[in-house]
Amino acid sequence: MVLRGTYGDKVHRAFRMSRQGVRWRFWRLFNQVYISAYDAILLIETTFGTQLREHAIRISKERYLLRRELVFESANHLARQSDQTPRDGDEEP
Repeated sequence: MVLRGTYGDKVHRAFRMSRQGVRWRFWRLFNQVYISAYDAILLIETTFGTQLREHAIRISKERYLLRRELVFESANHLARQSDQTPRDGDEEP
């Protein structure tokens, strides 16, 4: 994947990194992560056969749905919430 043009400011605002950083991340994502995943799949399927494929697809879909339900909150927000909740043995006002 090649990123072209003069897009420096827009890319910096969107991704909060330099153009070179964006290039590096896309390169790493495609060449190292995506292709390595297919290498692993090919190794597993040539060793054990393709009968595990449907099971693996179902598990990955379940994990994807669980991740979509997660809501990430900042550590400061979570700390404030834990300070406001009563602990065991504390009396409610």
